[in-house]
Amino acid sequence: MRIAIPIWEEKVSPVFDTAARLLIVEIENRKEASRYVTYLDEQDMPRKCSRIREMEVDFLICGAISRPFSSMLMASGINIIPWISGPTEDVLEAYLQGTLSHPNFLMPGCKKNRLRQKDEPLVFKKSYKQRRKRHGHG
Repeated sequence: MRIAIPIWEEKVSPVFDTAARLLIVEIENRKEASRYVTYLDEQDMPRKCSRIREMEVDFLICGAISRPFSSMLMASGINIIPWISGPTEDVLEAYLQGTLSHPNFLMPGCKKNRLRQKDEPLVFKKSYKQRRKRHGHG
């Protein structure tokens, strides 16, 4: 499994849409197997999404992310764990330990109840339109 974390000054970048660097980590048996940092030079959203898709990322752990960007990534099969903040290494370790849902890792202003379940991070798996349909809104 491969995860990507946008980084800024050794922390999770607060806004994914403007992130210039990504930490890519290969995970095997819930342990880090390898890692590298890459630069996102692409300026427009479709090219950035295409580049991330080419890196075969399974999960994106990020801070804030725009709805269009998250929809495009999810349509590519990438799961998103949004609203995360903190030092990159702490966030990565929490992900590996299954404790990323701890309130210390939520961005300021994000409430605990936005998580799906206790100790399970919020993961965007369905598009906004799919959720609206499920709730009878079109």
